[in-house]
Amino acid sequence: MLKKIRVLVVDDSIFFRQLLINDLQKQANIELVGYATSAFDARSKIPALRPDVITMDVEMPGLSGIDFLKELLPKYPIPVILVSSLNLSVFDALAAGAVDFVQKPDMSKDYSISSFFSVLRSKIYIASRAKVNANHGQPTNPGASASPSSPGATTGAAVSSNISMNLQNSMVIAIGASTGGTEATLDVLKRLPADMPGIVVTQHMPQGFTQMYAERLNRICKLSVKEAANGDRIKRGQVLIAPGALQMAVDKDLSGYYVTCKDGEKVNGHRPSVDVLFHSVAQKIGRNAIGIIMTGMGRDGANGLLEMRNAGAFTIGQDKESCVVYGMPMVAQDIGAVCVQASCTNISNVLLSQLRKM
Repeated sequence: MLKKIRVLVVDDSIFFRQLLINDLQKQANIELVGYATSAFDARSKIPALRPDVITMDVEMPGLSGIDFLKELLPKYPIPVILVSSLNLSVFDALAAGAVDFVQKPDMSKDYSISSFFSVLRSKIYIASRAKVNANHGQPTNPGASASPSSPGATTGAAVSSNISMNLQNSMVIAIGASTGGTEATLDVLKRLPADMPGIVVTQHMPQGFTQMYAERLNRICKLSVKEAANGDRIKRGQVLIAPGALQMAVDKDLSGYYVTCKDGEKVNGHRPSVDVLFHSVAQKIGRNAIGIIMTGMGRDGANGLLEMRNAGAFTIGQDKESCVVYGMPMVAQDIGAVCVQASCTNISNVLLSQLRKM
């Protein structure tokens, strides 16, 4: 018999807390070990209950969810899933060490509630297998060099950003990530200079959050970052984030490369899907692209990255040690899609080094 996932619910709303309890108690693979009405209450119960996963609202009276995470994780590295309304504090909590988030449903719509619980159960399962980093996104070995998966692969030596204008205009960098990826992708992008070739990013994230995520990255990074819109041109110095609930792909015309952002079926259970982006990059850009697959559960992006590599693109996979969930990069590595593996903090160096060689 499979071990049940021990879950602690933390929410100050009596109504919503009971809603969570009622659903989770019915799940065969979940054991609801208790609930807490506040972060203070949770703090006193965790040592005895020892949950495998905690679901937690971000905004609670007294001790905030963010301060709670900063206090909790160094002592008890327990995966925390944020269950919150649409607000910027979610990203602060992810930066503090939460592994994932689910948006609270519209209680007036049955389909919204049903969808919420379906997503929450899936994320509880993923979180139970996640590696919690109490150092707020810093991998265990930040100075580790890249490990080649093929002969002649580049190392992560520090390089300057002196990239030729011709290369900037002809190259496209594609990044895909899921669980743990909001902070991992930020960690890569914030280390890059403003004169980079155009970058396109698919991060598994719901509608509404992608715009806030792009705005947050734009405030922190040297690069310009925006949520992509259908027809946006891919240009140097800019990062385009795939909008939630749409599939983003790359296309080209006589003027260069641009993105399409359209409704479509889920691929590998995701919309946006990393595979959709990577397949389009392989087909439209080929060897003038670099693909990066980062932390996340499942295999979304692995086949697309293999197609990119087969088309002549250079590919990077985040290494196991620095991943919150070593799923997508592991599958990509196993099927031969990855040229080089690197730690989260070293991917930017590997990327810049490769660009200097091209």
